[in-house]
Amino acid sequence: MHFVPLRGLLILAIGFCLFLIQASARFGVSRMFARYAITTNSIEGADQSVQLTPSDPEAHRARATIFTRLQKPDEAATSLEKATALRYRDDYLWIELGNTREELGDTDGALAALDQAVRWAPYYAHTRWQRGNLLLRMGRANDAFTDLRSAATANPRYAPNLIDLAWGISRNDLKTTKALLDIKNDNERLALIRYLARNGKGKEVLDEVHLLTDPRSIENKNELARLLFDAKAFNEAFTLLHPAEAFHERLLLNGDFEEPLVLNDSGFDWIVAPQQKNRLAIDVSEKLSGAKSLQINLDGSWTPGTPLLSQTFIVSPNMSYRLSFAVKTKDLVTGGPPVIVVNDASNNQLLGKSENFPTATTPWTKLSFDFATLPTSQAAVIRLQRNNCDSSPCPIFGTLWLDEFSIDQTNLASKR
Repeated sequence: MHFVPLRGLLILAIGFCLFLIQASARFGVSRMFARYAITTNSIEGADQSVQLTPSDPEAHRARATIFTRLQKPDEAATSLEKATALRYRDDYLWIELGNTREELGDTDGALAALDQAVRWAPYYAHTRWQRGNLLLRMGRANDAFTDLRSAATANPRYAPNLIDLAWGISRNDLKTTKALLDIKNDNERLALIRYLARNGKGKEVLDEVHLLTDPRSIENKNELARLLFDAKAFNEAFTLLHPAEAFHERLLLNGDFEEPLVLNDSGFDWIVAPQQKNRLAIDVSEKLSGAKSLQINLDGSWTPGTPLLSQTFIVSPNMSYRLSFAVKTKDLVTGGPPVIVVNDASNNQLLGKSENFPTATTPWTKLSFDFATLPTSQAAVIRLQRNNCDSSPCPIFGTLWLDEFSIDQTNLASKR
């Protein structure tokens, strides 16, 4: 008689195990139907999944996904409401429900859903970013940017989008943009400055740079100048790099090659591409004046139209200039001799061109030519390149030296 209770417990245990096996099998089959339904957009498959496991939020979520794809937001919202009731702490489910309700035009219901998403994930960026964007679409800009700023603080990846939204909402007004961003430190200000620089807002960049309080932040001026340069805000880029120099006092940098050359860079100095650097060297034995000149050794492989050397420099619009330089050659042989050209830095329009360099072996020779800038010109580019040959291939051999580049205004207004 002592074995009856044990036998009963054993039967209960077996029954419980069978129940778990059955439930597990039902759950597995339900998930299989759900995966099939999502893959094939089958409403019937999703319904089977829900019937097998009505208390599984993923079954309802799968059903909502299919209704969303089929552009049936009413049914999708109903399924998502059931899913959130079953798993109410899932912030992603609440976000999906909020987006679906907004699609239905129920912005208040959407906001209520996103409030729940923020409630259950208050320190995550994505919930506040979603709610902030909804508030922005609802016309509640101040409330929206409270959320959007919190999102950018939690995840800096949102910072560029935050600034872009503020700039757009303010209609490109810097004062309003700054108010929406509520800038509190140099890091936040630098993020705004970078955005402005990428968009070529040179004046605004200079104004904001002056507001930086940490001296270490000024070390970012090279990066900011590069962004301005790439955005074709040449005047402000130059000012940032050379604040003490007036444009008309020093049009060219290192025109006598007394200072080192820059390799593979952009900015207001001589630029030499890395693949050309072995051909160019500073020479202390040959020079027209000073202590150095630039020596260029040519082995036949310089492609016509490809510049070996270039420099961008600031100009004024509608002005005439004269570019002067000195050249010396030794055993220079080619059907496509080198020339110096000047192009507009913004649109690459040709502004002027030198005569062909002398070939064979020649002493130092001074060359010059005049050019006029466009009404829109801010900067121009000097390039050392070759003329095309009458035949191909078009090799060039020998050595040449350059020295004493200078640019002078020739009148106060050009004839353009």
